[in-house]
Amino acid sequence: MRGPSRRELLKGVAAGFGYLALAGLATEAAEADKEPLAPRKPHHVARARRVIFLFMHGGPSQVDTFDYKPRLQRDDGKELPFAPSQGVGALSRKLMASPWKFNRHGTAGLWVSELFPCVAKHADNLCVLSGMHTEGVTHGQATLKLHTGAIALPRPSLGSWVLYGLGTENRSLPGFVTICPPRGHGGVRNYGNAFLPAVYQGTAVGSADTPASRATIRHIANDWQSSAQQRQQLDLLQAMNVDHLARSGHDDRIEGVIESYELAFRMQMAVPQLTDLGNETASTRALYGIDEEPTNNFGRQCLLARRFAEAGVRFVQVSHSFKWDQHHSLKKDHERNAREVDRPIAGLLRDLDARGLLDDTLVLWGGEFGRTPVTEGKDGRDHNPHGFTMWLAGGGVRGGMVHGSTDEFGYHAIEGKVHMHDLHATLLYLLGLDHEQLTYRHDGRDFRLTDVHGRVVGDILA
Repeated sequence: MRGPSRRELLKGVAAGFGYLALAGLATEAAEADKEPLAPRKPHHVARARRVIFLFMHGGPSQVDTFDYKPRLQRDDGKELPFAPSQGVGALSRKLMASPWKFNRHGTAGLWVSELFPCVAKHADNLCVLSGMHTEGVTHGQATLKLHTGAIALPRPSLGSWVLYGLGTENRSLPGFVTICPPRGHGGVRNYGNAFLPAVYQGTAVGSADTPASRATIRHIANDWQSSAQQRQQLDLLQAMNVDHLARSGHDDRIEGVIESYELAFRMQMAVPQLTDLGNETASTRALYGIDEEPTNNFGRQCLLARRFAEAGVRFVQVSHSFKWDQHHSLKKDHERNAREVDRPIAGLLRDLDARGLLDDTLVLWGGEFGRTPVTEGKDGRDHNPHGFTMWLAGGGVRGGMVHGSTDEFGYHAIEGKVHMHDLHATLLYLLGLDHEQLTYRHDGRDFRLTDVHGRVVGDILA
């Protein structure tokens, strides 16, 4: 008499064996310290526990926001006294003054333009990096450099490296979330895991072409089956996956599938409540500019970022895309962009501070590059990777300071230069990770976010 086949046996015990097999796998993994999302000790004492990255996609102009240049104002319309960099503003040498006034703010007197009156009130929390520089004169190149540390070959994203190094603090949520991410200029590679195990990839909440009021994680709800029925189905599927894993020897991809399926099941319970902003107070919604224009959309993203961060998500990205690429209509469009994000960003900083989260939450603001001080066309600015500004707040950095500088026109970084690799090394350091030790073996060599480069910018540490 023929006994039951493997498949028949698994079907017969779906509600029990699959769960036990998965639990056994998890126990073995934890004992061997190989559970991929388990919290891990940092390399050294961390200054920050999480990151919120406010990505201004397109490249805000540093000389119109946080890098005041009196000589550029004085020499408006004159010719740049040196040759423009190849491929960047090369068709023009005509200087264009900023159309906005700058004023000093905070006890340290940081220069901030009138584009950001709300953020300016938090000047004492800002650590302004005015000597940023990078590679890539196109958006695709520079955006990939910012997010992955590389321009050409696929590399894991910054958020994936953070999750790989530290694990997650909430097993019912993704450790890496990107809210309304852009589809272009690298697309999913900007929050992808590349050769890291799949469990470290970012989870998208909506996309750039989805209003934040409708942004959600795809397929998060199942309205036609009960939770118990879904658990039965998943137990059967996971039992098959565990059997496949055992027969394959060891395969990170299969382990990643097993872990991601379990996370997806837990997320169905946690995410809908977390992304429902209806239980926020009227004063909190007003703080972020929600239900008002033009701040409603970005305000919702920033409030979601605070909620995810507060719930234990390690890395949260909020994208304002694709709006900062002003090759023309600089005054009109930069003003529109700033009106959309200024109040929500200030609201986020204030809310984090009020909740005691700013001290261990590192907030990063900036784009993939800056803009030229020379004009493009009638009233625009070209891409400029040679000198631009980003800022940090909270999470172990010194507030109320400017590190580095560009030349007197704002074209090239000349002092306190911070390359994108240096920024990445510093972000990891603040999270307790040594960028030289955070490696992953792939194709016969050890890879890291900063490749063979990068230094921690010690001057900005609190």
